[in-house]
Amino acid sequence: MKKYLSLVTFTHTIFAMPFAFIGFFLAVTTTEYRFDWLKLVMMVFCMVFARNSAMAFNRYLDRDIDAKNPRTKQRDIPSGRISARSALTFTIANCLLFIATTWFINSLCFFLSPVALFVVLGYSATKRFTALCHLILGLGLALAPIGAYLVVTGHFAATPVFFSLSVLCWVSGFDIIYALQDIDFDVHEQLHSIPAYLGKVNALRLSTFLHVLSAIFVIMPVFYTPVGIPYFIGIAFFCSMLIYQHLLVKPNDLSRVNFAFMTTNGIASVVFAVFFMLDRLWIR
Repeated sequence: MKKYLSLVTFTHTIFAMPFAFIGFFLAVTTTEYRFDWLKLVMMVFCMVFARNSAMAFNRYLDRDIDAKNPRTKQRDIPSGRISARSALTFTIANCLLFIATTWFINSLCFFLSPVALFVVLGYSATKRFTALCHLILGLGLALAPIGAYLVVTGHFAATPVFFSLSVLCWVSGFDIIYALQDIDFDVHEQLHSIPAYLGKVNALRLSTFLHVLSAIFVIMPVFYTPVGIPYFIGIAFFCSMLIYQHLLVKPNDLSRVNFAFMTTNGIASVVFAVFFMLDRLWIR
């Protein structure tokens, strides 16, 4: 189990999971649908199964690339800790568990489950043909707020879409920062990424632009649903963390990329979700 948790980098779930809780409790507090522990548990299971399948498939598909890259050659498959076949089996098992769980939620979630898996699994192939791969990754994680809202209600609404758009821009932006570490490798191996295509300076500018959009989208729900003081505090904190990670990373100094990627963004998502929850209690 420890090896498989390493394979899927389970700690990365912290990026999308808080926004899934936001989508879930947004539905519970703004519609006629009431809180249901079983639905909450199934939502968490769906998040875990989807993340497991996406990460394991990424490791499986990128195993040859990872073996060449000095930064990733110690990952589980290139280092021999887990076989490629085991990773693929783990991927298939989690995909089936994801689909099976959606069956017990509602028909819309079940019918959309292959679409969700297509997005989160398809990201792994995109670096081979498009520099927009960062946006595809962002889209995969952006499904969390909408998906969680659908778990509760079984229908779409505008407000969770704003949270999803915020996640899309936020994740795409910080993945561009993360990809700066591999710019030379990507150029050498003819892999597609924004840093390899635009260079470090312009890549950081695009990342900044995406994070500005993320901040705008996280503000938009204010105009569509009642919010209180805690939500505005959450907005201020989330935006301050976006600014902070751009202060950490410079084109000529990438030493803090990992800190900006994991710690800063992990804190941003968790704290923002906490203030969202407090706001739901505040306005009730």
